[in-house]
Amino acid sequence: MSPAPRGTGGGLARRCAGAVVEGGRALWSYARVLWWYVQVLWQYARVLWRYAWAPPVRGVERPGARAGASPRATERPSNRATATPPRNRAYLHDRLVALPLLAAVAFAGLGFTATSLRDDSAAIRTHIAPALRDLTDARTSLRIAQREAEVSLDAGDAVELSGLSPRYGSRITGAAQDLSQVARGGALTAAERQELDVVSGLVDGYERWIAWAQTNVSDKPLRKAGLSYAQSMLCSTEPDRHAIDADAPYEPATNRYAPYLRCKTVTGSEATAVVDRISALESALRHRLEARATLGPAAVTAAAVSAVAFVLLAVGLWRTLRFLRIRFRIRASVALLAAALPLLAVPLLAVDGLRAYAAQEDTVPIARRLSQVASPSTEVAVEEHRIDPPGDTAIVTLAASMDDVLDRGRLAAVDGAAPWVAPAGLLVAAVTGATLHAYRREYLLVGRPGTAV
Repeated sequence: MSPAPRGTGGGLARRCAGAVVEGGRALWSYARVLWWYVQVLWQYARVLWRYAWAPPVRGVERPGARAGASPRATERPSNRATATPPRNRAYLHDRLVALPLLAAVAFAGLGFTATSLRDDSAAIRTHIAPALRDLTDARTSLRIAQREAEVSLDAGDAVELSGLSPRYGSRITGAAQDLSQVARGGALTAAERQELDVVSGLVDGYERWIAWAQTNVSDKPLRKAGLSYAQSMLCSTEPDRHAIDADAPYEPATNRYAPYLRCKTVTGSEATAVVDRISALESALRHRLEARATLGPAAVTAAAVSAVAFVLLAVGLWRTLRFLRIRFRIRASVALLAAALPLLAVPLLAVDGLRAYAAQEDTVPIARRLSQVASPSTEVAVEEHRIDPPGDTAIVTLAASMDDVLDRGRLAAVDGAAPWVAPAGLLVAAVTGATLHAYRREYLLVGRPGTAV
């Protein structure tokens, strides 16, 4: 190895030292800029806090000195630990800016949250819940109609004279009415309404195949083929677990009270049967219900900002009233007290919002249960009054429980008050601002001797 050139180590050390110095200077510059930003933010925060938080007013520096009082009686305390009382003009100016803004922000946030919760409850009560009930009833009625058609046609040629059972006609008519009510209810999107039109068309086709089977009732193979195709239009049933041959072909039921086979769960593009399409619409409505029952980030932010603003507004009004009593000898400002009256309704609106939110959350498991436990066997038993009163798994019971939960989730005393919350806040802000402006203007025009300006 050849020896290193003389002076190489010293040059490297100088370059390293220079790089360290340059890095230190850059870091110091960044630190100074960061500290400048922190100071600016701190100044803005102090100004914002000065306006938002009304400082307490102590019983010192009352307007004017009483006649005969000694100079020491009105002398300002020299102790630096004692906070200097706010000057009258500056205090009135700060309250004139802060209180109207706090009132507008507080009531606007409360109004937005209350209106959002009320709208969600109204949408669930008037659109989503009835649509879920009607879709579940239509799905169940179609399966009952299929069973009635199978049992009626099993009688053979006798059905030509008597026709299908009355329950078949009532269930088919009820399913068509349910689908029509869902289409008019406004709970579905445009694409979902088109899907519902497809379902209605399939139901019409299903009726034609049942009529075809009835026409060929004397020919057992044709009758069975018509019922089989009609059944395939409704849904694909799962085989009986207790059956000997799980792959046995479709056989029409001969007993009206025989257990109903479960429909296979088919989703996506393969969901072509009537029950599958109705189940897909029910799933979309349940997801929409869950979205309605969940507080969005806008509502949460508005509620949090409104709560903080109400606390600051209440404290500011109280300390402003005390300031007027101590400094201006005004025992009670009627205008400010009148402006504070809408604050009495805030707890009621808050309780109403909490109850509405809790009710919306309670409807989610009911809607899920409505889709899972509703069965044709239960509905037939309820119709024949074999279950009286209807049990917890009946459609009418679950739908009524959902309505009861939503009705209990609101206070009748504040019905219709949500849209007026924000205008009430603007009125409070206007009255408060006009009152404080009048007091400040009077104070500036008519100064009293000895008053701290």
